[in-house]
Amino acid sequence: MIAQTDILVLLAGWTLDLFLGDPLWMPHPVVWFGRMISWGEKHLNKERHRKLKGTLLSSFLVVFVWVATRALLRFTSCIAADVELFHSTFHVSLSVFFSMLIIFWCLAGTTLIREVRQTFLAVDRSIEEGRRQVARIVGRDTSELTAQEIRTAALETLAENLSDGVIAPLFWLGIGGIPGMLAYKMVNTLDSMIGYRTERYRDFGCFAAHLDDVANYIPARLTAFLMVLASGRLSLLGFVVKYGPKHASPNSGYPESALAGILNCRFGGPHTYFGELFEKPYIGENDRLLTTKDMRASIRINRVAECLAIMLLLALYILKQILI
Repeated sequence: MIAQTDILVLLAGWTLDLFLGDPLWMPHPVVWFGRMISWGEKHLNKERHRKLKGTLLSSFLVVFVWVATRALLRFTSCIAADVELFHSTFHVSLSVFFSMLIIFWCLAGTTLIREVRQTFLAVDRSIEEGRRQVARIVGRDTSELTAQEIRTAALETLAENLSDGVIAPLFWLGIGGIPGMLAYKMVNTLDSMIGYRTERYRDFGCFAAHLDDVANYIPARLTAFLMVLASGRLSLLGFVVKYGPKHASPNSGYPESALAGILNCRFGGPHTYFGELFEKPYIGENDRLLTTKDMRASIRINRVAECLAIMLLLALYILKQILI
């Protein structure tokens, strides 16, 4: 019964993301996470002991999310005990709905795909429109990007997001259940907001950045493998092994190198973040022009890799049931 419920919740949450993405009208926990992080950063990232204060804030927020999620799950189970009519139905539907909603919130595959598609369409119309559109999904300065750099940035983000927006949440769902999945989203949000090596965040966001590195270590490599598997060209694993470690991030290089190998193109190079120039190694050697065809191929790879990850998690649920 547990495995059947897990499967139902997973498929329902994933289906919602496939068809809806992140509707603007719907409240999202990542927005709440962002507000908590901003409040903490504003009040703590100053004067002395910034590294310690950043460590304490990040640790507290991740533990808080995990504990709060467990408490809410218990609440949805216990609240039904006082309901006499349709007790069993109420219990199951309330628990399933809450878990399904968390999975829907934590998966970000469809939204990024839409943004990347819109970026390619925008830059085809005008470079200024392309810069504005790509700025919605990247953290770098986009004001002087060329059309080629805009397309490259969009595809790099698509590959990286497959890891931290889809595969990693599913991985932590399999490891730690719903609380683990949502706690991972807090880790990832912390990194995206304060995990930079700029003057402002170098000390305060140090722990958040390293925590994100640990949380994504296995998912990033699993993502690269699933992408290569989706392409049907296992020989590209050698390309991933060669270029994956060259990225400035210990994890981002793996899904990016997988996509660069699949498309036979080049990613990486210098980027500007918060007014500071960062030299990043190149991934791949073929500096060819990227086209809408490449965008479509990348989206197809993302979707197939995502389906493979869902199948792996379903297999894990079934295996748990057999072993229990």
